[in-house]
Amino acid sequence: VQLVESGGGLVQAGGSLRLSCAASGSTFSINRMGWYRQAPGKQRELVAAITSGVGSTNYADSVKGRFTISRDKDNNTMYLQMNSLKFEDTAVYYCTARVGLRNYWGQGTQVTVSS
Repeated sequence: VQLVESGGGLVQAGGSLRLSCAASGSTFSINRMGWYRQAPGKQRELVAAITSGVGSTNYADSVKGRFTISRDKDNNTMYLQMNSLKFEDTAVYYCTARVGLRNYWGQGTQVTVSS
């Protein structure tokens, strides 16, 4: 499974961005996808995740009500709509896909929120 993120950039606080993650390869075997982020000096943390079956979602408390994760199964693409962005959302955002017990990762996309 290969994952390619896009959509990061620089935005002012209060603004919005939409991240995309295009999956290729053995996408039929993916059972869960998600977004993680890592800010400088901090550990990587889960932002949001979505299952392949019924599309159940879960979010970090810090982004609930502001971020929305979704999938386009036909195009093997996952999205993260980020609204009301805050300075503390600044991080490198990584797409991940789980196949069995293995996690695949994208290269990451930088999101910078100016205060």
